This record gives sequence, C-alpha cells and structure tokens, in this order.
Amino acid sequence: MSALSGKVQTVLGPVAPGQLGRTLTHEHLAMTFDCCFCPPPPGHEGASWGPITMENLSWIRQHPYSHRENLQLAQEREAVREELLRLRAAGGGTVVDVTTRGIGRDLQTLRWLAQETGVHIVSGAGFYVDTTHAPATRAMSVEQLTQLLIDEILHGADGTSTKCGVIGEIGCSWPLTESERRVLQATAQAQAQLGCPVTIHPGRSPSAPFQIIRVLQEAGADISKTVMSHLDRVRLLVDEGYGDRILLAHDIHTKHRLTKFGGHGYAHILTSIVPKMLRRGLAERTLHQVLVENPKRWLTFK
Repeated sequence: MSALSGKVQTVLGPVAPGQLGRTLTHEHLAMTFDCCFCPPPPGHEGASWGPITMENLSWIRQHPYSHRENLQLAQEREAVREELLRLRAAGGGTVVDVTTRGIGRDLQTLRWLAQETGVHIVSGAGFYVDTTHAPATRAMSVEQLTQLLIDEILHGADGTSTKCGVIGEIGCSWPLTESERRVLQATAQAQAQLGCPVTIHPGRSPSAPFQIIRVLQEAGADISKTVMSHLDRVRLLVDEGYGDRILLAHDIHTKHRLTKFGGHGYAHILTSIVPKMLRRGLAERTLHQVLVENPKRWLTFK
C-alpha cells in the first residue's frame, strides 16, 4: 500500500494525481456484452445478425442489446483509438475503464490504447453481475475473493503484469444474489487493506443502492471512496449541495455509440454537454470540480 499511497494507478503504472486532467470515470474501451443479449421482438429474429449498416442502424438504436454484432465493442480497437485521440484533442486526460471479469476485460488492449493516444487509462478489478460469474467464482469464499482483488491491483490481472487501479464496476442484480453479496464483502475488505477507489453497478431498483451501501459498510468499506454508478440528475445534485460528490461519464459499451457508427463518442461530454451546462448556469468552477477534482480525489490511493 505504501508504494501506491497518494498516487493513481494506470495501466502503464502509477502517476501523480495532478496529471489526470479531465477524467471520464465510467467507460468501456474493449469489452464483449453477450451476457446482456436480449432476444428481439417476434418477427425481428433475422435483425439480430450481420454487420452494422446504414440500413439497420435505426433498428439497432431501438434494440441495441438485440443485435449481436453491436455487443462486440472489443472488435473496434482502431476506432476506439481514434475516439481517444479526439477526446485528448478536446481536453480529456484520463479514462477509467470499468470492464471487469466476465465481460471481456482486455488489459493488453488498454495498454496499447494508452501508449498510442497519451490518454491515461485506469482498469477495473473484480466481477460484473452474477450471470457472468464463473462456477469457480461462485465457489470462492469471501477471503479468496478478497485476495484475488488485491492481487489484481498489486500484481496484475488476467495473467499479465498490468495492474488495475480501481475495484469495479462491481455488478449487482436486484435482488442481490449470494455470489454478488460475497463479492461486495470482498470488495470492502480489499478496499480497507489497499485504500483504493471502488465503483458499483447497482441493481434496477430504487432500493438497490441503499442495500449495497449497507453490505459494504458492514464489511468495512470506505464509503467516501466508493462510487454508486448510473445515478443521474447532475444539476439537481449540484443545487442540493453535492457538487463535490459527482462524477461524469458516458458508459459507452456498444458499437453504435461510437462516432464510426453515428454515435456520440467519448468526447461528447466535453464537446457538447459541458457547453450546455455552462449555458444553463453551472459555474466553470463546478465543472472543474466534477471533471477534474472529484475524479482525482476518488482515484488517489489513501
């Protein structure tokens, strides 16, 4: 822990927090999302196959999880590289890739992207939702899961020497499964030992975030360094006084959201959303806090 204290761990090694710049805190740069394939509506079965074209793009936008090719973001390495170059040109400095075990985490690609673009990339340790847990994962004790998370941060993940710099996104269903509960408990214990950031994917219920927080707190987590993802309404939260607790990202995880396929791409927040926020009265200092200071504080190991 002493070697990481006060630093941020990227796929190319530790960096000083002040080097991060504007940070997207929840993205996917290389992943496969077959676990979330949704059968198409009756009569549309044939639309699930084949490449993405201008002719089927409208249908894919309406049914993004029913087109198998759309779920293979890992195939678009070169397109993602171009996207990150555009992000850097727009003033972006860091991307947190929260792709975990079971959904195609690819640390070699993340290293290549970081080297090719100059964008800092932080990789996520851990597990997604229960449906992606391998039998071996479900058989692990909390202690074994804790050690695995620690190893992915201190020694490297997926048989490589490339180290993760955040735990998550830790996937949770609703209701929470026993395997997911053990992963949450292990996440809390690993965080307590490492002083690392954590990010959570809550189940689809208004009660899910609160249940997860209870499990984490009871297991010893540091909630001040834990992010609950997929919660919106940024302006409302700022008005309520939570500007120092907000992070921003796109959560791009399918092909049709890349600019190559007519999507908004990874630079969208910086090029389109930030100007709109300014026009609607959010102060520059607030946006600097949300895009720079809050991510920096979160990602820095204690």
